[in-house]
Amino acid sequence: MNASATAPRLLGRLWSGLLLAVLAFLIVYPTAMLLLGALTDANPVVDGLAGMRPSLDNFIAVLANPNVHVALANSLIACAGGTAIAVVIGLFFAWIVVRTDTPAKGFIAAIGMLPLFVPPLVAGVAWAILGSPKTGLLNMVFASMGLPVRVNLYTMSGIIFVFGMYYAPYVYMFTASALRNMDPSLEEAAEISGASAVRTMFTVTFPLIAPAIVSGMLLSFVVMLGIYGVPATLGAPANINVLTTYIFQLTSWSPPRYGTAASVAMILMLVTGALVVAQQKLLAGRSYTTVAGKAFRPRTLRLGPWRWFTFGLALVYLFVVVVLPILALLIGAFRKFLFIRDLTALFDGRQYSLMHFDRLFSNPATLNSIINTMEVGVATALIGGVLAFAVGYTVARSQAPWRRAIDVIATVPVAIPGLVIGVAYLWAWIGMPGGFYGSIWILAFAFVARFLPDTVKVLTSSLMQIHRELEEAAWICGRGTLSTIASITLPLAKPGVIAAMTLLFVLAIRELGSSLFLYSSQTMVMAVHLLSYYEGGNFSVTAAFSLVQMVLLAGLIGLTNLISRRAARGSMEAPNAAGGLGRAG
Repeated sequence: MNASATAPRLLGRLWSGLLLAVLAFLIVYPTAMLLLGALTDANPVVDGLAGMRPSLDNFIAVLANPNVHVALANSLIACAGGTAIAVVIGLFFAWIVVRTDTPAKGFIAAIGMLPLFVPPLVAGVAWAILGSPKTGLLNMVFASMGLPVRVNLYTMSGIIFVFGMYYAPYVYMFTASALRNMDPSLEEAAEISGASAVRTMFTVTFPLIAPAIVSGMLLSFVVMLGIYGVPATLGAPANINVLTTYIFQLTSWSPPRYGTAASVAMILMLVTGALVVAQQKLLAGRSYTTVAGKAFRPRTLRLGPWRWFTFGLALVYLFVVVVLPILALLIGAFRKFLFIRDLTALFDGRQYSLMHFDRLFSNPATLNSIINTMEVGVATALIGGVLAFAVGYTVARSQAPWRRAIDVIATVPVAIPGLVIGVAYLWAWIGMPGGFYGSIWILAFAFVARFLPDTVKVLTSSLMQIHRELEEAAWICGRGTLSTIASITLPLAKPGVIAAMTLLFVLAIRELGSSLFLYSSQTMVMAVHLLSYYEGGNFSVTAAFSLVQMVLLAGLIGLTNLISRRAARGSMEAPNAAGGLGRAG
């Protein structure tokens, strides 16, 4: 074998080895330490890593603990109920947007995605203000109207309701895409055979998009399973523990039960992993092909007068999920006292002021948390964006060795909830010297590991749309791999790269679960600071800070969308550059 053939292969192995080392640092090592923590009897704070001794005591104690059984059962009940509601809402909205003549479908599609941008903790705080059994705004309105209705969201039903309303967009995203890509001739054949429109929908349409329904359903379930903010705000007052809140309680005790927390975290990770595997097994080996080479247009069902009914349902969803919570936060943030006697007192302008915002920003920790959040968000976006592009390009576009191993390791965090990532990083670094634990960087690395699969998926989709002939033209002209990536691939994939980094930035700002175990007094982020206000009983200041966080998120998303559109226009010039490069060759 000559030297010219050996050098690229050696470089490929070095590159793959580097990526595997980075992924091992971010994912494999913390996960292994989590398992080790569950199988030892050591306390990493007191004993350090050197004091670890193999023991099954933690697992045995956890498996025999009735509190863990209750927390697991509550988690499964809350997530199953929330998923059922999310499937109904998401599937209904996908159907009316894609397959009916409901007015303002673009508006409905846009509002259907809004809950994705609301941090779970903020949603929980808003509905706690609305549905508190004693001081809830909804109960005040009902009492003023003389209605015998009372709302109490400090219940399992309250958690299920909020879960279902806010995670319906996951189901919508999957099913709307599947409905657009389904050949309508299959439904027409059923109707020609005498099936009614409703029967056709349930016997042909929905079965054919079963992969999308199952994917959205299991994704919603998995995401809910790892959420801390909603159960913490709505479940804690009624002493309803789920796995995430129970894990955090274990680390808050004196002394902290780190080993037990690691064991419960392993159970949560195993349940999540089993659901991910079940999704793959359920969809494997079955044919759901509905798109062939023949062109078609998705069929539009004319609803007649009923189209205004479906439009009205969309407005009700908008009111419940967006308008009501924002009104609750506005009232809670600007009203001097949250207790309201009647509707007349609600509209008394003298009862409103900026005192809670003054109190919020007079606390130095508030501004510090905002700065820390921005720093962590930027670091996460930059580091995660570069790593995700490297992983996506290696897996989807290169012939580098060990690509399969890189893909598998980068996908592992799909089955690891954010709270578990936090516990894993706690075990991995709390006993290590050097000050890494409790720094901004450990938060950023944990967020990168947490959201790497989502980022790689976004970037891989962009890379797969770029035809290889553009890169081949550059290679023919004598360009190397790095030069081709810099001059051809990266400019063309720029919108996807910016979208992925934006996604990382937004997710980092929202993330609470991973942060709970990794922050220090100097590195507290907004989500943790918000939770501290809520747990301290400062509902009005909590509402004010929730509004600040939402406004900040909305502004950042708007700014990055503007940058993405400009990047998309700029990337249109890249194919011309590639063509000119080919002609020059």
